Amino acid sequence: PPEGPSKKKSRKHLRFMERRALLEQKGLLSPHRQASVVGLEARSMLTEECGTTALCCRKAPKPKQVVSPSLSPSASPDSIARHHSVLLSQGNGSSKGVPTSPIPRPGKYVAIDCEMVGTGPQGRQSELARCSVVNYDGDVIYDKYVQPELPIVDYRTRWSGITKRHMKSAIPFKAAQTEILKILKDKIVVGHAIHNDFQALKYFHPKDRTRDTSRIPVLNQRAGLPIGASISLKSLARHLLHKKIQVGCKGHSSVEDAQTAMELYRLVEVQWEAELARTLPPRPPSPITDPTTENNQYMDDRYWPTDLMASSL
Repeated sequence: PPEGPSKKKSRKHLRFMERRALLEQKGLLSPHRQASVVGLEARSMLTEECGTTALCCRKAPKPKQVVSPSLSPSASPDSIARHHSVLLSQGNGSSKGVPTSPIPRPGKYVAIDCEMVGTGPQGRQSELARCSVVNYDGDVIYDKYVQPELPIVDYRTRWSGITKRHMKSAIPFKAAQTEILKILKDKIVVGHAIHNDFQALKYFHPKDRTRDTSRIPVLNQRAGLPIGASISLKSLARHLLHKKIQVGCKGHSSVEDAQTAMELYRLVEVQWEAELARTLPPRPPSPITDPTTENNQYMDDRYWPTDLMASSL
């Protein structure tokens, strides 16, 4: 009768045991290594019986990538940075207790406001004459008068607050520009009608890192004002912060305006950042506009004092 599979298996095992004993006698196999080496020899001999000399090799499983449940695959760089800063603040990298709403990073936020004077023909060209920057808490980190590159034709004192005596301590535009841009680098910059400030600085800040309080519908909605309208800083401050700014005839205070813009932003920060996160990726940069149009817009600026604007809110 033909031999069954059990007998074949038994004979293979006997041959394996004989070879192992021979290896031990020759000193090629030590008893204390038996447990680890025997398995290797067994696999080798069994594969030889099957006509192959290759040893079986198993691949180590790849470690699973751990993804925090609080971050989505489409999370923005800012959201990721916020998340990691929260993890660090919690200690030991633990994600317990991490809130789902955006967490402010005070060192990454600044608010800016610039005052301009008139140069060029009839003083209709706007140039930087003062720049103020405040941090997340409203503390002043930069406030200097700036000497325009062209001769001043109109100080616009009633709105800018700039007079001839301020220019005695003013620094050259190029020097001020260098100092200010170092502050703005890699920051989220808050401001009201902030495109005017960037134009005066001859600078374009990344749009995804710009927060313009004149273009945050949540603020208008909270103030009970038309969502699509460009509301003045003065009106928003009166409705939402219950304070009066830009009063009198001595001109605006760029420090006060920058602080007010930051206060307004912080008022709706969580809601607005969540809205921005849903609309990522960021919109493409705004096209470069005609400087003449921008200057005319500044001359007709809606956030100037209401005693000069018949249509003020």
